[in-house]
Parts: sequence; structure tokens; C-alpha cells
Amino acid sequence: MAMWDRLKEQAKNLQQSQSARGSGGHGQGQGHSPYGQGQHGGHGQGSSSGGSKAQLIGLFKSQLASVKTELKSGAYRDASMAMCALVAAADGHVDPSERQRVEELIVSNEVLQNFPADQLRQRFNQNVDRLMANFELGKAEVLKEIAKAAKKPQEARAVVQTGMVVAGADGRVDPSEQQAVRDACAALGISPAEFGV
Repeated sequence: MAMWDRLKEQAKNLQQSQSARGSGGHGQGQGHSPYGQGQHGGHGQGSSSGGSKAQLIGLFKSQLASVKTELKSGAYRDASMAMCALVAAADGHVDPSERQRVEELIVSNEVLQNFPADQLRQRFNQNVDRLMANFELGKAEVLKEIAKAAKKPQEARAVVQTGMVVAGADGRVDPSEQQAVRDACAALGISPAEFGV
């Protein structure tokens, strides 16, 4: 548990440094989460702001790297690939170039290198195919796969962080991707406010 407290402290420090640099006091004292989003959803105006989201994604990457050696279970692997597919298909379609881009992100991800690349590709593509065949049915199946990581809170949070890294790889997190993250958080029993969505 001490590690999670340390990560929260890092996020709090990031939020404070962002406030000092550019907020000009806007929103002071209004009950913000550690990630600089309001406690009531965090998906309103400004949730896709380039700088703060990029810093948040960078924070998630470093948090994941710090626990890399502990993220070697099949449940984490499978839930992460389901999460990546859910984010990729969040807007209802995945064109071949997007699929390839996400595959490249997956196999180059430092933490996911704990697993053979072909296993990751296979699981990611199976989940994307499920989502594209019938989005609602596929989404239910993918969320069940994601929920398997709920037994270990560290892995559950890492799954969501992995999804946020993929969602933010293009420099923004679209509303449909934010909703996908919120859906995954619900499946895992985690507050989406922990991830700024």
C-alpha cells in the first residue's frame, strides 16, 4: 500500500506544479482530485488539454515502469490487451492504420515487454475483432476480461494506466476514450477520478 501512497503523492506534486505554472489560481479550493480534474466527472472543458494530459500520461508511464517486475501475470496481460482494444475501438471503429499504431505501442511498451509480442498482438486483435463484430456484445466480453484484474488492486490500476497511455499516445484523450476508461474503472471497482477522467 505504501507504493500506491507514493504514486498518489507524485500525482499531487504534479498537480501542484501545474497549478503554480499556469492556472493563475483558477479553481483553487474547489475540491480537485490528485490529477487536476474536478471530482464531479473530470470530462468537461479542458480535460483534453495538451500539456496537463501529456504530463499525466508521462506520470502513468513512469508509475507503470516502477512496478514492471510485479506485472507479469496472465490476468494483467489479458486485461491490458482488452483495455487497449476498448480504447482503440472507443469511437466504434478501428481502421487498419490505427490497429497497427496501437499494436506498435503495445509491443514497444516497457511493461508489456514482460510478455511475448505475438501473444499480445493475438489477444489485442481478438478483442478488437469482438468489438468490431458487435460493439455492445464485444464490449461486454471485453469488460469481463478487464474485470479479471480486479482481484489485485495494483494490477487493476496498471490496466487502466496502460489504457490511458494508449489513449493519450496521439497527444489527446478523446471523450469516447475517456468513456472507455470510465467503463473499465467501473468493471474494476476503481474511481475514474484517480485517472483524471
